[in-house]
Amino acid sequence: MAKKKIQSVEPQIADLANSWMRSYGLDYKLEQESLNSEIDKALEEYYTKNGGSGANRPDAKLLLKDEQGRWYPVMIEYKGYKDKLEKLDAYGIIENKNSKNEAIFNNINSYAVNGAVHYANAILHYTSFTDIISIGMTGWKDEESKLKYKIGVYYVSKSNLGTGQKIGEFTDFSFLAPNNFNKLIEIIERLNLPQEELDRIKAQKDREISHSLMKLNNDIYKEEKNLSEKERVYLVAASIIATLGIPNKVPSLKPDDLKSLDEFGNKDGDILLRKIQAFLEYKNIPREKKDIIIRTLQNTITNDNINKVENGETQLKRVFKKIVDDLGIYYKIGLTTDFTGKLFNEMYGWMGFTQDPTNDVVLTPSYIATLLVKLARINKDSFVWDFATGSAGLLVAAMNEMLQDARNKISSPDELIQKELKIKAEQLLGLEILQEIYMLAVLNMILMGDGSSNILNKDSLVDFDGKYITKGDKKTFPADAFVLNPPYSAEGNGMIFVKKALNMMSHGYAAIIIQGSAGKGKAKDINTEILKKHTLLASIKMPTDLFIGKSSVQTYIYVFRVNEPHAKDDIVKFIDFSNDGYTRTNRKKAANNLKDTDNARERYEELVNLVRFGKSYLHLIGEDNYYEGRIDPENGCDWNQRKPVDFTPKMEDFQKVVSDYMIFKINEILKVKIGENSLGK
Repeated sequence: MAKKKIQSVEPQIADLANSWMRSYGLDYKLEQESLNSEIDKALEEYYTKNGGSGANRPDAKLLLKDEQGRWYPVMIEYKGYKDKLEKLDAYGIIENKNSKNEAIFNNINSYAVNGAVHYANAILHYTSFTDIISIGMTGWKDEESKLKYKIGVYYVSKSNLGTGQKIGEFTDFSFLAPNNFNKLIEIIERLNLPQEELDRIKAQKDREISHSLMKLNNDIYKEEKNLSEKERVYLVAASIIATLGIPNKVPSLKPDDLKSLDEFGNKDGDILLRKIQAFLEYKNIPREKKDIIIRTLQNTITNDNINKVENGETQLKRVFKKIVDDLGIYYKIGLTTDFTGKLFNEMYGWMGFTQDPTNDVVLTPSYIATLLVKLARINKDSFVWDFATGSAGLLVAAMNEMLQDARNKISSPDELIQKELKIKAEQLLGLEILQEIYMLAVLNMILMGDGSSNILNKDSLVDFDGKYITKGDKKTFPADAFVLNPPYSAEGNGMIFVKKALNMMSHGYAAIIIQGSAGKGKAKDINTEILKKHTLLASIKMPTDLFIGKSSVQTYIYVFRVNEPHAKDDIVKFIDFSNDGYTRTNRKKAANNLKDTDNARERYEELVNLVRFGKSYLHLIGEDNYYEGRIDPENGCDWNQRKPVDFTPKMEDFQKVVSDYMIFKINEILKVKIGENSLGK
């Protein structure tokens, strides 16, 4: 006998929920109705629940305002089966994407909450709204044919990186009623993800970014002809700046704003350029710097070929839309990751100069950047500089550390705001000579909270005098922390940068990651010059596969105390950190090429404590990998020492050898006796 098919009760569920909202006097809209032009457009632009193109249509939707005047879009999805409320992953998060950043359309289409969160992400991606409420409701008939239901209410925002947080348990929609809505917002404002959970989500978003960037590069490389590697970098930078916008001042540029007209002054490139100019103007970026950015981007985005109209559309508009579609969600949710560092690493693979043997630009992994920041003892009051800043990954890590320290130590909201502004505007300085990478550094610092003020397109060895670019009186930057991953082709494997930076500082600490040969001969003269004024505190041997896929050189981290000459009796901490707890692979299609397989987080924390406080913190790294020794300040080639191995025999060794030998001889005698006894039987 065929099993009876269960009938969906979605119509009854929709009717029940909508009747609640009518009773509360709410102006809700059904799936075919318009809610707001910006939201309508976002739902139209975003991929549908089935993966295709066309409008997304929530079963119901509304806009609600709290007592502070803030608007909250509310997306509602109904289902009509008992087990179709929500589909969660192993960590209890709404499971709308897999480990490869691919949408799981079955979950989005089949589960009420998953569908509602999908709509919320469309709004987060394509609109100025950053806080959305997602509601799923499903129902079924019990044995007595009575209607039963479940409700799921989630908060989707920048603060939870678009993943969604469960708000609470509810038995109806009265939390949306005008007299209750502010109470719901109070609950939302108290929601906090545990740091461990937030770190896990950030790591997942990090992997998603890698997949999205890889896809973007593949698509542009295959589908858009005659775009050089530099043009691709500049187009991404220009597109992101234009879509960031400034609330109440500069609306973000939308793909539909590009009209693909062949009209003087109104070509797509002209429109994009004007938006960038407005953004930079309202950011109060210094004129000299703004002119460099505009001049650099203008040649690409106003190029005749990229603005040529074919089949009603320019190449610029196609690429712009592709960038917004693939990347928009990640910079909209304000990830504190080295976004453009990842961007550059992905685009780097397509760049012609990657085949140039003289090119040695290798960007620092974000977790190593964080390590250098901690080793340089950076806090909220530090003034940090980097003389070869690349995409500003080290400065991003420094800024994040400084902001977190400020939030931990400053209890006054007004004082905290002022401190955050000062950190971003005055306490970070970076120099980058390569213009295309400089553009990424500027973009990165803008995305991470606009610490871009003092990112300079200068040769730090020749053109930099240690002064702010933004200060009218050319005030000296009071650096007390230095972090660096230099180009290894520079003099002394890059130690020349270290010498100049440290000699321009009056106090503080420095942490650099550099090719190991710099500490055993390649930078002999520079090293001895450095030690005349500064102290080497620690020498750390890093894993050989640290830059797997980019470089295979052995690297070391050297930590210095500034403006204190190194005495011959000063103790240096030599640490072999070859086993840092991570396993690395270089598989292009892997979901994650960096895995914590042996307490990596704890090992990195222990390393920082060892350098700062000494042997009492030694645990996971092990006795054999830690050595406190001395160097000759006039040598310059003895920075990479290992713990000495003592080959002098000890009494215990002699006793053990004798004991082992005696046991061996006794066993031999016993074997002979047993053999004789056996023969005699």
